[in-house]
Amino acid sequence: MTIADVKKSTEQRMLKSIDTLKTNLGKVRTGRAHPGILDHVQVDYYGNPTQLSQVANVTLIDARTIGVQPYEKKMVATVEKAIREADLGLNPSTQGDIIRVPTPPLTEERRKEMVKLVKTEAEDAKIAVRNIRRDANEGLKKLLKDKACSEDDERRAQEDIQKLTDKFVAEIDKLVVDKEKEVLTV
Repeated sequence: MTIADVKKSTEQRMLKSIDTLKTNLGKVRTGRAHPGILDHVQVDYYGNPTQLSQVANVTLIDARTIGVQPYEKKMVATVEKAIREADLGLNPSTQGDIIRVPTPPLTEERRKEMVKLVKTEAEDAKIAVRNIRRDANEGLKKLLKDKACSEDDERRAQEDIQKLTDKFVAEIDKLVVDKEKEVLTV
């Protein structure tokens, strides 16, 4: 393993942390309807837990309503039940073979709860990035101990990893500010 390998794996792991944060923030409900709210809903498809997007077409009907149309008509009741039990605060209603999922407007109190949730997700992502930095620095110290690099190279690499960490923490902060704005917009 070389210094370049340590830097590359560190950056890849930090990118994964950012992707995870984006996914988690996508699940946080805002005032508007968007199909991403239902991304993590699991449907019992013939005994197997399956993602909703695999068994139904999820679209926007209007700004406050999501339309879910199961590919098989006999799955309508199962899909409706899965959405209701997903603990999203949504109350789907069936009209023929289409399930309408109205998203109620958020109260001010609920918006503040969502902002807290967003900040918690961001803090978790920052902790993950810092843990990755710590692992990278330990890897560099091991390289130095094994005499695979000089002290100057190790110090420069640590500075580079710190710059990477700062860059990803700033990106996390930007994502959080954008999501807060989205949640608080009425």
